[in-house]
Amino acid sequence: MATTSLHPKSLSPFLTNPALFPSPHHFPKLSFLHPHSTTKRPNLLHTQAKNKNKKKNPWLDFFNYDDDPDMEYGSLFVDGKQEEDPRPPDNPDNPYGFLKFPAGYSVEIASLALKIRGDVRRCCCVVSGGVYENLLFFPTIQLIKDRYPGVQVDVVTSARGKQTYELNKNVRWANVYDPDDHFPEPAVYTDMVGLLKSRYYDMVLSTKLAGLGHAAFLFMTTARDRVSYVYPNVNAAGAGLLLSETFTPDSLNLSEGGYNMYHQMLDWLGRPFRSVPRQSVPPLRVSISRKLKEVVEAKYKNASVEKGRYVVIHGIESDSKASMQSRGDTDSLLPIQVWAEIAEAIRGFRPLFVIPHEKVREDVEEIVGNDASIVFITTPGQLAALINDSAGVIATNTAAIQLANAREKPSIALFCSEEKGKLFVPNAEKKSCVIVSSSTGKLLDIDIEAVKRSIQIFDVSLALA
Repeated sequence: MATTSLHPKSLSPFLTNPALFPSPHHFPKLSFLHPHSTTKRPNLLHTQAKNKNKKKNPWLDFFNYDDDPDMEYGSLFVDGKQEEDPRPPDNPDNPYGFLKFPAGYSVEIASLALKIRGDVRRCCCVVSGGVYENLLFFPTIQLIKDRYPGVQVDVVTSARGKQTYELNKNVRWANVYDPDDHFPEPAVYTDMVGLLKSRYYDMVLSTKLAGLGHAAFLFMTTARDRVSYVYPNVNAAGAGLLLSETFTPDSLNLSEGGYNMYHQMLDWLGRPFRSVPRQSVPPLRVSISRKLKEVVEAKYKNASVEKGRYVVIHGIESDSKASMQSRGDTDSLLPIQVWAEIAEAIRGFRPLFVIPHEKVREDVEEIVGNDASIVFITTPGQLAALINDSAGVIATNTAAIQLANAREKPSIALFCSEEKGKLFVPNAEKKSCVIVSSSTGKLLDIDIEAVKRSIQIFDVSLALA
């Protein structure tokens, strides 16, 4: 009986038949399979931005070909800045509120430009640091208010940083949560995630250097735009997958950038967009309530000084957190012996020593004398009100210098180096600020005679007034 031969040649007609397999040209060309061969359309938005060569993250959206160059813009819904919130106001007579629906439940009253133009109705800012860092974040908040009319800005920061926002009328809510705590309590962590998620933010900004952990925290807020600084080293691995936009600082300490420490975020927020020109960065300004002024007025009158007839001295050496130092300049406090020598040169005004803790009062009375004018101030709001009623400020690199510039008061700033002075107080001449720096790099070796010669700036300001 003959047997059938099962050679490999018997399968060749099936495998070599070209009609059974479609041409490879019939398959769609997937961008994630051929990342280098995919032709991308030009991005109109990024051509206007300053950082043109920044590489987009292909993992965020495989099929994102950016803006269509053939699309014609200019209609009512996509041109210009956003309008004020068109929703009716809350009904105060209704115990359940009025039209307070979560995102997606009231689409009929949402503007069409919410997605097309990228409107921002609610923005949350997670600010790392203390009083000094939060104070320098004020121009960023004002830029957000100018760029997105009608936006509601909330802040999440540390307990000390929250005190700063009694000077900012643009912030709706300020919540205490320390983003710099690497091991937060699980209950606190989950509670804050749920709180931010329930507010339905359109954009979340963060000044903390993000790794994968902090990026996951921002991702769980479900905000449309998640923008943050990231570590400039390997610790940033994986963070870009969960963030919409990232900024890489020059060093691990963002505060070392001085007054313009948030320049990368400001440049991105103020970027031009179609018919909207680039938004200019506003100067640092603070608003002081009447209640704050009344409380502080009672304090300095109790210290036997009159309004406009005293000079604030701030930066006495202490271990208290109320010293309001910057993280970018740790050498920014002087012992009371140096301040006493500087205070002796003040003529026509009474020196008012600001102490961050009551235990420093005895040291000041012992060195300066029992008749010294001393006021106990721990919050930036009270310090701003005190500076507002003064003739000027003599301080080291603390929040007092920035508050004096914000209230346009003459000041003398003492720095450990000339480089630090230029970083933290740019354009000092325009701000009526005299910078006196140490030649050795140590604040303790500062030239006392140079400080005494600079005190005449208060006499000039009084004559102009």
